[in-house]
Amino acid sequence: MTTTWDVIGAPSSAGAHTPGVEQAPAALRDAGLVRLLRRTAEVDDLGDVPPSRWRPDPARRTGQNATEVARVATDVAQQVETSVRRSRLPLVLGGDCTVTLGLVAGHARAGRPVALVYVDGGPDLYTPLTRANGNMDAMGLAHMLGLPGTRPEVAAVGGAVPLLTPDRVVVYGDSLPPGDHEYDLVAELGITYVPADEVHADPVAAARRACTAAEAAAEAFVVHFDVDVLDFVETPLADVPEPTGLTLAEASTTLATLVRSPRFAGLTVTEINPDHLPEDEVLTRFVEMLADALGTGRASGQATGES
Repeated sequence: MTTTWDVIGAPSSAGAHTPGVEQAPAALRDAGLVRLLRRTAEVDDLGDVPPSRWRPDPARRTGQNATEVARVATDVAQQVETSVRRSRLPLVLGGDCTVTLGLVAGHARAGRPVALVYVDGGPDLYTPLTRANGNMDAMGLAHMLGLPGTRPEVAAVGGAVPLLTPDRVVVYGDSLPPGDHEYDLVAELGITYVPADEVHADPVAAARRACTAAEAAAEAFVVHFDVDVLDFVETPLADVPEPTGLTLAEASTTLATLVRSPRFAGLTVTEINPDHLPEDEVLTRFVEMLADALGTGRASGQATGES
């Protein structure tokens, strides 16, 4: 049976450092993502939620644009809830990382709590108490976990707080050094951790370990994919460049393995800044990788957890 996707654009940089990533949904479509997905799947492009462009927020220096971040995430959650109830897979095109709150919240609103595989250059566990520059896209997972100091309007996007518990999270693909604030917090919370070194050594085994942990934690799981997990020298897409990271091939293996699970229930793609592209070919390569990875034979029925 055919895989069925709902594409949902979230053109928002409200949680970012500066403007740029709000252009990503249009850029991904222009690069042919929907067309390529339709080679192997049924795809409805639902268009975009109302956009939001970053601006300074002097009144909330350590939690900038929190109200607008919550609004965008809520809009995404409403679209995702509709997709889940239609037994379709939501594919959310961000935008900054905070749009993933909407993916997780939409499932919760549909009565289907999920686990989350967080594929990212960092786990976004900062809060307004620990992130002086206030960019909310470094705090997305912290708000889903309802950590102390998080902004209540953002943490409550899914209704109940916390939206997630640590046992339903897998942090994947980053290179946090021991002693780093987020590294210590991952360990303290008992979150399953699959670091970049493990992915480099054996990307299939690493992705399978993440998949197994997510499958054990909930009846379904979703995936957050921030392009800053990629090596910026090889694939310069990210809003915040990381000089080291996963190769495009490692990312492809990771996503294909996760998507193949009968419990896979949706994906966000975040933090592409089209202004950083040295040439269009970089985004084309990424889009081709993404479409290939998502076209790995998932059957419909996926949004109900059926195999």
